Amino acid sequence: MAITHLDVVSLPVSDQERARDFYVGTLGFELLRQNAMGPAQQWIQVAPKGGQTSITLVTWFDTMPPGSLQGLVLHTDDLDAEVAALAAKGVPVPDGVQDAPWGRFAVVTDPDGNRLVLSGRPPRA
Repeated sequence: MAITHLDVVSLPVSDQERARDFYVGTLGFELLRQNAMGPAQQWIQVAPKGGQTSITLVTWFDTMPPGSLQGLVLHTDDLDAEVAALAAKGVPVPDGVQDAPWGRFAVVTDPDGNRLVLSGRPPRA
């Protein structure tokens, strides 16, 4: 037996539909599943197109208030183009693209304040 991959990450949000619209409509994720889980809860699961790991948008964990997830890293093959596209959609990228020894990155937040790190390839020498 071996653990083969990261499957689902729970992301705390205050409004599941608003979060779904951001991740699907703004970031371009796929909606994998949306099912009722009782009168006031839904299971909403999204993922990057072709990705192996998905995100479920949760409202039911008292220990995970909306906006408390910090540093979820999302990879993109073209960081500059992705940042420009998100900025054109009104997503703030307050510090722009930054270079680091491990690569290039930019930080954005979802509507609840969860911080997402967009990561690109290291700068070429």
